[in-house]
Amino acid sequence: MKGIADTGFLVAFANRNDEFHDWAVAIATEITEPLLTCEPVLAETAFHLQSVPLVLEMIRDGLVSLAFNAGEHLPQLEELARRYADRQPDLADLCLVRMSELFPKHSIVTVDRSDFAIYRRNKRELISVICPPMTRRRKG
Repeated sequence: MKGIADTGFLVAFANRNDEFHDWAVAIATEITEPLLTCEPVLAETAFHLQSVPLVLEMIRDGLVSLAFNAGEHLPQLEELARRYADRQPDLADLCLVRMSELFPKHSIVTVDRSDFAIYRRNKRELISVICPPMTRRRKG
């Protein structure tokens, strides 16, 4: 599987108490090459897990690989920030949208179905995502 890792996936993978942990572990078993990611995603992941060593272990163990330098894509990131200003995207999401343009055969592995249903690469193209299955809420 070729993929781009978002924060929610990495947090779910590492945190046994996360509601999406089992899903994330199942996805990780399908990975044949490291998932691509960016430093803002790793920084968010370290913050949420409260563990930099755990995030560095994900890189060392080959779960993820850094494949993006935001400094090389500032004009595109600024344009994405303007385009999606009403959603107040964080830097990690903007980098992932840009990465999806650079690596169009890679799906974004995320628990964030709502934002990535709105974001588009190259202004009009849907971004392929791998998300946990939607659960139905009980009434009453």
